[in-house]
Amino acid sequence: MAKTCGLVRLRHLVKPVSATRVSGRYLTHQRGLPCLPVPPLQQTCERYISALEPIVEADELTHTKELVQEFQKTGGIGEHLQKGLEKRAQSSENWLSQWWVQVAYLDFRMPVVVHSSPGLVLPRMDFTDKQGQIRFAAKLIAGVLDFKTMIDNETLPVEYMGGKPLCMNQYYEVLSSCRVPGVKRDSVVNHAKSSPPPRHITVVHNFQFFELMVYNSDGTPLTTDQLSVQLQRICSASPEADRDRVGLLTTLHRDTWGGAYLKLISDKTNKESVTSIQRSIFALCLDGAMPRVSEDEYRSCAAVQMLHGGGSDWNSGNRWFDKTLQFIVGEDGTCGANYEHAPAEGPPIVALIDHVVEFTRKPEVVQSPASSLPPPLKLQFSVTPEIRKHIEEAERSMNRLAQDLDMKVTVFKHFGKNVPKANKMSPDAFIQVALQLAYYRMYRTCCATYESASLRMFRLGRTDTIRSASNSSASFVKAFDNPSKQNPEKVDLMERAVRAHRSYTAMVRIHLTGSNSNRNNNKQKNPSSWFCC
Repeated sequence: MAKTCGLVRLRHLVKPVSATRVSGRYLTHQRGLPCLPVPPLQQTCERYISALEPIVEADELTHTKELVQEFQKTGGIGEHLQKGLEKRAQSSENWLSQWWVQVAYLDFRMPVVVHSSPGLVLPRMDFTDKQGQIRFAAKLIAGVLDFKTMIDNETLPVEYMGGKPLCMNQYYEVLSSCRVPGVKRDSVVNHAKSSPPPRHITVVHNFQFFELMVYNSDGTPLTTDQLSVQLQRICSASPEADRDRVGLLTTLHRDTWGGAYLKLISDKTNKESVTSIQRSIFALCLDGAMPRVSEDEYRSCAAVQMLHGGGSDWNSGNRWFDKTLQFIVGEDGTCGANYEHAPAEGPPIVALIDHVVEFTRKPEVVQSPASSLPPPLKLQFSVTPEIRKHIEEAERSMNRLAQDLDMKVTVFKHFGKNVPKANKMSPDAFIQVALQLAYYRMYRTCCATYESASLRMFRLGRTDTIRSASNSSASFVKAFDNPSKQNPEKVDLMERAVRAHRSYTAMVRIHLTGSNSNRNNNKQKNPSSWFCC
């Protein structure tokens, strides 16, 4: 599932609603959310036809309309399936979400790297050596643990959209979770509620994996000074790159990785190491410096590092791509994250990372000297000749994937959202229409287009699709480069396309929330300098 690059808005540091645990608050909030409704059959069919109109030929559309008419006849298959959906909705918290996760992610057999796992690039940090890397990484860990405290205590502030409270479940799925490969379908494990819960993170350095306890015996998190000492121990214990880059296995085609996984964990030591990674709160990848490039090329290279690590010769083996959340800290100040998409959508990840970035910017408090701590545990892997062949296969396939991906990050400086707003056009709709035009200019046809719409106003809601291609956008893109069309006509067609998209999204909003209130873009914070890809 392709992802577009876009700016992510920076929030203020998230503050808990209470300093102490609010037992049962999460459950009470969740129970108060409505269940996702099943749309009426006729509405579903009408919107299906509308979505097809700009992207199929006339004869194909006519044939499809005939099929849809047959489908929704009284007593027909459509009515039968509709009743099945309604029955499922009555007996489940959310009739769609489980299917969504399975079909969109767990049944998807291409490698998670590049194909489904987003990369996020943070502002470049002001350190350029190993000590600066270690210090920043320690503060980053402390920031994640600070956010985790709000999750554990159920004190995260409830989010709202259009005046409606949103489902907060995804926040509880991000930490201590991991994707597990299968031969035909993957699964996700979450150890956050296990007893005892995980108290460690996974640290990857020079393609070697370590288990780092991040809590003291009394349950308090390690201080930044203590974490720095432990990270230094890890770097000292792994000064040279490991020969067997086991992490590369997670870049394989999912069926191939599923088979190799069963062989890998058939060894007791390997199983213990993999289980430690899966149970860990999150992964921290300490990367070497990127190759030196010009300032203009830096953003693109940073995006590549967060998306896939640059190939087997760089940092792709310094990852465990099945891990839900991996923070990446490079020795040259290049930082970001990569996350496996199955447990959560972007907003909870964005909120957590925003919190962490702001936390790292806080002045450091004077801390007591670091007490004696047990050394981090290096995770051992027994690599058989058969497993080594799978690693070599992963090296080749990862390098092909890296070479096949062109990544170019461009900062558009001509104008911002002020121009469409000054012309009374929605910036979102303006960009969606621009994407339609760019695609049409390249391929001379319109295509089905996915814009994400949140379903978090419903219990366990994930996302739905705003289908950006419309008859109005098709008319505009076909006229834009037509020399027989005058500029006033093109402007009129563009405005119609923008209005059509705005009307469609408003209709979706009203359908989902029962509200026609619009978000006030004037009150948004300025975009941050980090982005996702």
